[in-house]
Amino acid sequence: MHGHTYSIEIIVRGGLDEQTGWVMDFEAIDGAVAPVIAQLDHRCLNDVRGLENPTSENVARWLWERIAGRLDGLSAVTVAENPDSVCVYRED
Repeated sequence: MHGHTYSIEIIVRGGLDEQTGWVMDFEAIDGAVAPVIAQLDHRCLNDVRGLENPTSENVARWLWERIAGRLDGLSAVTVAENPDSVCVYRED
């Protein structure tokens, strides 16, 4: 077994709000994503239900499945083990 310090990117899609100039407030994204990330932080991913095989692809899908219902406009979840090993998960 080995470990990684993953980098996670959450991508949202939507129209630009004319008043704020945003698609979505970063605080709203953090509010939806932080509780999900907390389920993984400093844990052995093999012990997390649904991540018995914690490849970057499976981690990205696992995150998507838990964030999509909490975050309107979710477009993609990116998981990077390092700058050269990146996975992007989208549901089309």
